[in-house]
Amino acid sequence: MASGATCVKKLDGSRDSAIHTKYRILLRSSSIRESRYPLPRVVYGLMRGHDPCAHRKRGNTGRTLLKFGFPWHMSVVRHKAKILHIGMAVTERRRNTSWGGRRSAFMVFFSVLLLHCVAILLFTSGFLLTRTELPHYSHCSDVSQSPCGLPDRSPQSDHDGATCWTKPAVDRLVIIVLDALRFDFVAPSTFFEEKKPWMDKLQVLHKLASEPESAARIFKAIADPPTTSLQRLKGLTTGGLPTFIDIGNSFGAPAIVEDNLIHQLVQNGKRVVMMGDDTWTQLFPHHFNKSYPYPSFNVKDLDTVDDGCISHLVPTLYDNDWDVLIAHFLGVDHAGHIFGVDSVQMIEKLQQYNEQLEKVVEVLQSQAGRGGLHENTLLLVMGDHGQTINGDHGGGSAEEVETSIFAMSLRKPSLTLPSEFDASSCKLDLDGRKVCISSIEQLDFAATVSALLGIPFPYGSIGRVNPMLYALVAGTWNLEGYDMSSKQSRLKLKEWMHNYAKVLCVNSWQVKKYIDVYTASSVIGFSIDDLKHVAEMYAQAVNWSNSLHDVASCKDEACRTSFDVLKRQIDLYSNFLASVAELARTKFTEFNLRMMGIGFGILLISIFIHVLVIKRVDGIDIAVFPSHETRSVSFGLIVSCTIVAARACSFLSNSYILEEGKMTNFLLASIGMLGLRHSIMTKKMISEAAAFVFLISILRFMIEFGLSKPQEILDFHSWMKHI
Repeated sequence: MASGATCVKKLDGSRDSAIHTKYRILLRSSSIRESRYPLPRVVYGLMRGHDPCAHRKRGNTGRTLLKFGFPWHMSVVRHKAKILHIGMAVTERRRNTSWGGRRSAFMVFFSVLLLHCVAILLFTSGFLLTRTELPHYSHCSDVSQSPCGLPDRSPQSDHDGATCWTKPAVDRLVIIVLDALRFDFVAPSTFFEEKKPWMDKLQVLHKLASEPESAARIFKAIADPPTTSLQRLKGLTTGGLPTFIDIGNSFGAPAIVEDNLIHQLVQNGKRVVMMGDDTWTQLFPHHFNKSYPYPSFNVKDLDTVDDGCISHLVPTLYDNDWDVLIAHFLGVDHAGHIFGVDSVQMIEKLQQYNEQLEKVVEVLQSQAGRGGLHENTLLLVMGDHGQTINGDHGGGSAEEVETSIFAMSLRKPSLTLPSEFDASSCKLDLDGRKVCISSIEQLDFAATVSALLGIPFPYGSIGRVNPMLYALVAGTWNLEGYDMSSKQSRLKLKEWMHNYAKVLCVNSWQVKKYIDVYTASSVIGFSIDDLKHVAEMYAQAVNWSNSLHDVASCKDEACRTSFDVLKRQIDLYSNFLASVAELARTKFTEFNLRMMGIGFGILLISIFIHVLVIKRVDGIDIAVFPSHETRSVSFGLIVSCTIVAARACSFLSNSYILEEGKMTNFLLASIGMLGLRHSIMTKKMISEAAAFVFLISILRFMIEFGLSKPQEILDFHSWMKHI
């Protein structure tokens, strides 16, 4: 007999055993409710032996088992036994049903998981646009494969002695990058409906752009999203359209591995000097002859990077050991992030930049004479992107994508640019000076600078050589005094147009080659119809290339005809390049709203199905285990969901990265305080929870002190100077 069994003597003299323990367990597991008061039980006292039924085995010898009971107890026991058998049968049937329900629920949950994956795949395919980085590089010898011929004069050579792509127009290049430079920081306030406090602070640029004898011009530069500094620097140097995800040989590495402007400069013997934002040394770790990088991580520091640029910029202009100089200032970007555009700190930074630009221009002009160090130097003052009023950037709003480029050639212009190539807007500034502003795409920067320096275009560049910026250095500039009746003027103009048409020919050939190789190499290529349209436009442009002839030996009427032919040729190449750029934008930078909408809709449907299945499974669980009562939503669950929701919503901010440390610290401290509260209520691990909260407080204090310390030191030095 099993342990726990008790031998019971019935009224008729027979004996039987009742397994009380198992009986009570099975009875409690059934759906039959027990009586409030327990039924009377039989009390036994065992006088001898451990086996309650041992007297049956030995034949009534020894002491007898005493029993106290009631005569009606046995009928109640039989009734409960019957109920027990019924309950066991019902329980077994429910268990079999529940296991079948659980298997069905598992299959439903697995299907919902697959539905989630499909929804996320569709949404990300429309949102996280990708572009394959090709491991190819341009070389000077490649131009021999083009239908454009070789440059007429001043060829550059690579290591193999081959002639390079275009005639160099400048000897030295100075690039000053003012991070987050809004367009209205540079353009006069008269170009806008309402004057703002931050406008008209860079007066030196207005003055230079308004001088009739100065080859200077203000450009409205249009950037392509995403408008983050790293992506914009990558776009400016590669001539491509960086996306949120770039698939390359070293995915995730900070260095740029595809062909770019800096690589071409170094490969073709140009000496490059960099100072300022250390992002340049991360993108191009082994390309600079000299570099003076400064950390850009601390957005509360407005002066460290700028002071480093100021200390090296002017002295370096007197050196002759460089061909390209890059200075990247960060003060305006940091001031916008911390204080906003409409702040005293922003205005002070713009005034500081104006003073430094005056010094730079003074040094360049002092050595711009014949035989001088900067006789043929080009100055570019530009921004990588704009910013909103609150200092945010990264998106595609007008404030974020509109920045500026100021270009000035130290070589005096000779002729005018015809109105067919000029789309400038001219107005008077507050001082009555005439200032004209042109437009340029940042996509065109790499190709235009490469053409001016006479080096190969980056392999992945899809931009066009901008006619206004190219003409600024090539010699035909001043918009006034153009005399078409002068034969010399016509010849000079035709010479420039002939040269520009050949540059566009090389430009178009390079872009067409990239499109063909990209389509053959990338899984994510262009459609057949788009490629057919692009090929037709390129073939039409190339067919006109035979119309180019020597302009120096033509007669008057022939020159006039040649002018029309050249104009037609330039238009065809420009239309082809514009078509390719637009096609690339739709592929690399414009979100596929249809795919995003389908993915989001499927995700909502899957979540709804998920909720229904959870409710169904919860009902099955309650039916199988009725003692498991449904509990209300706990306070901890509400807090956890709130923290997760706040964390998710915080990513909607463009500048979330700037406050991510504070936000994470705050959420961590909140969790610590809730943990301390729980420990006090349960009286468990109170000391550990209190220590955790204390360490979080110390960490928060150290972070705040570390970020504010550089600014406090600078303020102290500034105070000491005034004593």
